[in-house]
Amino acid sequence: MDSKPFTEPAPRPPAPVKIVIAGGFGVGKTTAVGAISEIKPLTTEAAITSVAASVDSTGHVPAKTTTTVALDFGCITIDDEVKLYLFGTPGQDRFGFMWQDLVHGALGALVIVDTRRMDDCYPAVDYFENAGLPFVVAVNMFDGSLGHDLEDIRWALAVSEDVPLITFDARQKLSVRDALLAVLRNTFKKARAQAGAGSSLH
Repeated sequence: MDSKPFTEPAPRPPAPVKIVIAGGFGVGKTTAVGAISEIKPLTTEAAITSVAASVDSTGHVPAKTTTTVALDFGCITIDDEVKLYLFGTPGQDRFGFMWQDLVHGALGALVIVDTRRMDDCYPAVDYFENAGLPFVVAVNMFDGSLGHDLEDIRWALAVSEDVPLITFDARQKLSVRDALLAVLRNTFKKARAQAGAGSSLH
């Protein structure tokens, strides 16, 4: 009788999960991807020309000299079971036609908000509400403090109570990680609720 040595089965690679990071111009999307990615992020940053500056409001971000014109891409392994692939959207309205392709196949989204420019945040919130994709709204703490009460921000953005509203710092790896985990929790919560609703109909 032949006896072959027992070999451990090869470990399964983590399941790929696509997350979209969205928001207006200059809210910190590229910074967040760069802070958390375990690989060198792929960015499509281009210099802001004088023509673009006249279109994109840079008043509250005068130090910003580049802008994302297609996407930012990075990834982070959460644990042995999940690896997140991060796709950052361009923030300007004129690149909005790319959003549908970037969002395709995503399980959830992190919508970053800059309270200094609240008007720039509405399109992203509206987009994901209409798309039906689970999302979390994350207020970027640019100066380390929160200028407005979270409930006031929720009211201003007309975000429903079932959408998580959190604060984070796009420059800090652990803070970005916690924000992404909030996206995963929200996505799984929505999926369980839909599954429960479906089973109750039978």
